[in-house]
Amino acid sequence: MARVMLIEDDPSVREGLRLSLSRHGHEVDAAGTGEEGLRRLRVTPADIVVLDLMLPGLDGFEVCRRIRAGGPTPIVMLTARGDDLDVVSGLEAGADDYVVKPIRPRVLEARIRAVLRRGGPATGAGAEAGAGAGTGREEHGELVIDRGSLTVSRAGVPLVLPPLELRLLLELSSAAGQVFSRQQLLESVWDLDFLGDSRLVDACVQRLRTKIEDVPSKPRYIQTVRGFGYRFGPL
Repeated sequence: MARVMLIEDDPSVREGLRLSLSRHGHEVDAAGTGEEGLRRLRVTPADIVVLDLMLPGLDGFEVCRRIRAGGPTPIVMLTARGDDLDVVSGLEAGADDYVVKPIRPRVLEARIRAVLRRGGPATGAGAEAGAGAGTGREEHGELVIDRGSLTVSRAGVPLVLPPLELRLLLELSSAAGQVFSRQQLLESVWDLDFLGDSRLVDACVQRLRTKIEDVPSKPRYIQTVRGFGYRFGPL
């Protein structure tokens, strides 16, 4: 059972999702505004947040950024449309996955379980593959990855990476120079196959680059191979 913080302004949708998630065994705390949800999270942290993007007042994008700034709590966002801009903006703000309205409770439950499965960097296919490349300290230019302690530093400064970003870095760096397709990364890091969306990979790469690259727009470590995917450098 997971503790779910549900932030949704529509009362009927909020109550329907609360009942559905409760029936699946989750403990659900529901809020109608972003401000209320953040306030409750400060009092009682959640295992995962289900967050509507189109909230009155403090919108879902800003709520997502504030949650992500405070720690690695997984976030599944709810969007009224499969609009590319909304989806990409939400993912770049720090969401781990998304579900398009109207919401099918079984789909939301599946996404929640998938996000929670990959929530810890020491578990799951992606982490196992990344850790399998070695258990010691690796130096890649100024970037140092310690697979034993699951820590990363750049130029001697420790980096705090959310579990998903750490899993992605472990996977890519496990085979430096090898090109990984987005589909391969969805399967190994996100534990998704046909349910996956390549935008999940692209957004996570962008977030990771802001932390490990000197100039994110000119990456040395995670390089885009156009038409194929990504590979780990450094150049």
